Amino acid sequence: MIDQWIKEIKKEAPAAMLGMILSHNGIVRATAKTGGKVASMNLSYDKAKLAKAVREFKKKEGIVDIRVWINEGHLQIGDDIMNVCVAGRFRKDVLPVFQELISMIKTEVVREEEI
Repeated sequence: MIDQWIKEIKKEAPAAMLGMILSHNGIVRATAKTGGKVASMNLSYDKAKLAKAVREFKKKEGIVDIRVWINEGHLQIGDDIMNVCVAGRFRKDVLPVFQELISMIKTEVVREEEI
């Protein structure tokens, strides 16, 4: 998925505006943030909140494209949780948006129940 997104972004984005594409692939770990064991995870997310966040982050200076996919449902260890791509002009434009968007998704958009 991410490889395809990168190809599409490179093809569609204005060459003068595209200098960096960052990608994130979140994966279900066998260890919880608290240190305990995880067997699986139930994941859901607020689609409207995600769509609004992507729209708002795309308006930021120097950003040309953002793509997000979230794997909703019952997930096993090693399954993909989400993929995120942020493309833009310069590192100084892309890095803060990338970090802020992923943090927002994790804290405000997705609901994870580790089992």
